[in-house]
Amino acid sequence: MIFLKAGDPFPPVEKADEQGLLAVGGELNVKSLTSAYSRGIFPWYDSSQPVLWWSPDPRMVLFPEKLKISKSMKQLLKKDAFKITLNENFGEVLENCANIKRSGQEGTWITGEIKDQYQKLHELNIAQSVEVWKEGKLVGGLYGIYLRDKKVFCGESMFAKVSNASKFGFIKLVEKLRKEGVKLIDCQIYTDHLASLGAEEIPRKEFIKFLE
Repeated sequence: MIFLKAGDPFPPVEKADEQGLLAVGGELNVKSLTSAYSRGIFPWYDSSQPVLWWSPDPRMVLFPEKLKISKSMKQLLKKDAFKITLNENFGEVLENCANIKRSGQEGTWITGEIKDQYQKLHELNIAQSVEVWKEGKLVGGLYGIYLRDKKVFCGESMFAKVSNASKFGFIKLVEKLRKEGVKLIDCQIYTDHLASLGAEEIPRKEFIKFLE
């Protein structure tokens, strides 16, 4: 683990510890975030901590062509059970991702500082959101970082207020990204939810090749 001062470059991802923690400190701004994502690094910390930068090995990813859609989800998609919009309510999606109660997790890593900087990334068309609507209400959504030049989308967080809402939005996003030629969706770390959608763990060095 390496301590960063303002303006320090990120160390090689191979320097990360067994948990994937690479560095502590430095600055959180548009420049550092775009540099981090392009190197396979992301911030994850709470308001009581300094900025923590991570690059886990293995890395959870989804190859768009391997997306799994269950029979029940296929029925919901066929019925257009939800309405989908893109980048219409980024701030609200961010707020909901920060405030949604998650089992086994106290507090949130989406701090005020994170919100401010990701809003700036959204204004630069780098951070993108998907909104999921039911009867005019925002019931789910997700956001992430779109590395267009590398054909990689880095998923950050999702929320659902009704069953299947975030999954519906995620599937619609993957279908859109696949049409745009995206080769890989970064899901960061393993969850059963992501595995059920076809995501898998690959060695970090393989993941980094997609960013080079």
